[in-house]
Amino acid sequence: MDSNARIYVAGHRGLVGSALLRDLERRGFRNLLVRTHHELDLTDRQATEDFFRAEKPEYVFLAAAKVGGIVANDSYPADFIRDNLAIQTHVIHAAWQTGVRRLMFLGSSCIYPRLAPQPMKENCLLTGPLEPTNRAYALAKIAGIEMCWSYNRQHGTQYLSVMPTNLYGPGDNYHPQNSHVIPALLRKFHEAKLRGDADVPVWGTGTPRREFLYSEDMADACVHLMSLDDAKFKPLLGSNESLTGRFEPPLVNIGVGEDVTIRELAELVQGVTGFQGGITFDTSKPDGTPRKLLDVSLAASAGWKARTTLQEGLQRAYQDFIDNEQ
Repeated sequence: MDSNARIYVAGHRGLVGSALLRDLERRGFRNLLVRTHHELDLTDRQATEDFFRAEKPEYVFLAAAKVGGIVANDSYPADFIRDNLAIQTHVIHAAWQTGVRRLMFLGSSCIYPRLAPQPMKENCLLTGPLEPTNRAYALAKIAGIEMCWSYNRQHGTQYLSVMPTNLYGPGDNYHPQNSHVIPALLRKFHEAKLRGDADVPVWGTGTPRREFLYSEDMADACVHLMSLDDAKFKPLLGSNESLTGRFEPPLVNIGVGEDVTIRELAELVQGVTGFQGGITFDTSKPDGTPRKLLDVSLAASAGWKARTTLQEGLQRAYQDFIDNEQ
């Protein structure tokens, strides 16, 4: 991507989009297009198409989405599937209409089957049932991957899907019920420390294993992939299965390649926040998927590897919470 290229970051105020924007700015990209939800509602087809015709972006990072943790996904499945299908459908189609050179669609590792072989390779997609608590969100993201794949096959576009593992970092959502596990735990342990609580309750048994990626590393991976030359980028765009006989979606996993148990994570957060009490586990609450570890060999073969350790990332995330949520 040329430093003067017109680059649209959809969802620039969220955890993913804000990290992408910072990364692009650090690299010297000067022609960045952003719109708040108030300025542009991507669930509105006409408004989305009008924006693309007027601004003519050359590259698009589609990070706009309705997101949330296990409680939000389980409580509002209709909202999650409706809004995410609308956003990605309108943006991907408008990108094709206006000749966008490359588009990157950001999804989530929850697209993979609940009991997929570990670590999960990209070709695990569509090989088994999904985790029911976030199935609506996952199906919307799977539809987005298929939409990128279909436009590549039918129209010769260069649309790539990337699936980050569980993300955390600056600008995260620290809502006590509707956030993901790391920001929720950071808030829980911090507030328990302030109150002088004897212990902090954590959902589930503590045995599920999760992989966590610092959001700045995720952004670095996305811009790295989007900047690859054609010889390296085009092979990532998915095969025509009817011709090749191979199931190769336009999909790249982005993660660190290692995981921890929820118990281990809680103990790390306890140490970072300085909470002196104990940890209890509420086994009446759901665990979710037993394990979600990504196979990141494809990203590695494209020349990218995560750099931030979980300990380092948690310390930075906690400082962001202190700076912005108090």
